[in-house]
Amino acid sequence: MKIIKWTARIIALCVLLFALPFYFGYGNPLPFANPDYSLWENVALAMMPLVFIGLALGWKYPKVGGWLIVAAVATGFAVGFLTEANLSANLAVPLIPGILYLIDGYKNTRKVA
Repeated sequence: MKIIKWTARIIALCVLLFALPFYFGYGNPLPFANPDYSLWENVALAMMPLVFIGLALGWKYPKVGGWLIVAAVATGFAVGFLTEANLSANLAVPLIPGILYLIDGYKNTRKVA
């Protein structure tokens, strides 16, 4: 289980280090601030800070971080599907540490009889 924990942490750190410059390099990363952005772009701009927080929070609280990542990415995919946006597989990359965080978080959950 230590392998799962550290794999999630290493991937999360890599995603953070790689994605943060792109997020801030987008220009104005505030969602709904620029009227030229589509609904999908605005949702993605709102979703990514939640993913970043989940990636960092998962180091200490894996359940919370994992659920935050999974919920944000699932919402982004749902809006992208409903708006028929051109979905990117890059948004699925944070799901890997998110799911690993959940596995790590629930590994010690035992049924008390």
